[in-house]
Amino acid sequence: MKTITKTSELKDFCDRAADEKYITIDTEFLRERTYFSKLCLVQLAIPGDENENAVIVDTLVNNLDLSPLYEVFKNRNVVKVFHAARQDLEIFYLDSGIFPYPLFDTQIAAMVCGFGDQIAYETLVRQLAKQTLDKSSRFTDWSRRPLTDAQKKYALADVTHLRIIYETLSEKLLKTKRLKWVDEELKILISPKTYDFDPKNAWRRLKTKSNSRRFLGLAASLAEFREVFAQTKNIPRNRVIKDDALLELASNKPKTIDELSKSRLLLREARKGEIASGLLGAIEKGLNIPDEELPEKKERLDKGILNSALSDLLRVLLKSCSESSGVASKLIASAGDLDALAAGDRSISALNGWRFEVFGKSALELCDGKIGLIAKDAKVKTFQLE
Repeated sequence: MKTITKTSELKDFCDRAADEKYITIDTEFLRERTYFSKLCLVQLAIPGDENENAVIVDTLVNNLDLSPLYEVFKNRNVVKVFHAARQDLEIFYLDSGIFPYPLFDTQIAAMVCGFGDQIAYETLVRQLAKQTLDKSSRFTDWSRRPLTDAQKKYALADVTHLRIIYETLSEKLLKTKRLKWVDEELKILISPKTYDFDPKNAWRRLKTKSNSRRFLGLAASLAEFREVFAQTKNIPRNRVIKDDALLELASNKPKTIDELSKSRLLLREARKGEIASGLLGAIEKGLNIPDEELPEKKERLDKGILNSALSDLLRVLLKSCSESSGVASKLIASAGDLDALAAGDRSISALNGWRFEVFGKSALELCDGKIGLIAKDAKVKTFQLE
């Protein structure tokens, strides 16, 4: 099990990878105590069973430069293979501003190939590679050194088995002519918008029943302060102030340290110093937002215009289309999409691209009364209506 600790060693391996059709990639990182992920390891493998065809890159070594890997990311002759790539791509994008291309995500590919919703890597290893994973190192602290042989073996398994999984899924997608379907899904993963989060929009993550625009303005101001402070100090946002405490302050609107200290839910660290003054400043800012600039919630679906019977029929149709196409239903359309469609919304993603072919066209015909549903031979099928 080779561990790379020098940039020259990484370059040698990446030079070899440049001559291959694909490279499998995974990372190990920590995020419990920081805002940004702390990259601890990068695992790489190229085709072939030789020991030197899979390596661990120790990213915590001083002066190690990942530039050779980023050159591979830019090499369009080499497919970069991940499983559930989003967090890995975020780490690399924030570090380099580069997305790997062409990209292949085996979790997305497996959903298109009928392996269910967000299938776990270990399940694919068992079903396609006919191997089992040793889970004993799953919750290890990857920042501690030295790494044990068990940790290294566990880490390498995330890329060595990925080779056969990729080869099997890509062959199946090629036969079913669905490679373009996967490519459509991957466009979201390699879009900078997916990872460039504006602190001004942080309030949209909050769960609140209030529709008061002034309350939302205060919550937005507090959430923006929390996001900026957490990024600047590189600490988890909940270490600044938790959601329930933030909403409590938006409701109570304290104006002094004494009033702030009476909050029931506020962390001790937030009752004084930088955080306390920042919270009071955010409240003052929220109170001074002009009425016309106050945020408002995105309108929820009006239950009064929702045809619940049609929504139920769409769910049955979706299940039928999922079974007949072998594509996970959640990848095709969400429950919210179906409700929106039943209420007359025609802007949902299920009416575009490959989803339209699999489900959207039939869904529109069902909504327009052009087809019906019938149970036949233990399956639900569609039939044309006069």
